[in-house]
Amino acid sequence: MPDSRDIGLELNPNYDANGLITAVATDRATGELLMLAHMNADALAATIATREAHFWSRSRSKLWKKGETSGHVLHVTDIRIDCDQDAIWLIVDPAGPACHTGERSCFYRRIDGDALSPVE
Repeated sequence: MPDSRDIGLELNPNYDANGLITAVATDRATGELLMLAHMNADALAATIATREAHFWSRSRSKLWKKGETSGHVLHVTDIRIDCDQDAIWLIVDPAGPACHTGERSCFYRRIDGDALSPVE
């Protein structure tokens, strides 16, 4: 049975035990999946306020703005949340590659048996 979080219109993110919510970013023009990261409440608030993607770095334990050093900012055109408010979807206009490796998308390899192959 759906509750108010599932069907209501109040923003009430369902953060996990670590205070994080999964976020994915897709390219507005192509629909391509660019990256997956995590947000805490501060990252979500900064993203909403600035319309530029902010995330929580689990490895560095700090808030970061995508592109803060590379200039490859993700300009947010739409922010959506799933039905039970435990995942965020950012629809973005990327200013360069989304992946820290320089690839357009972080999902640039496919699993091919027990190996990886580039997506073309």
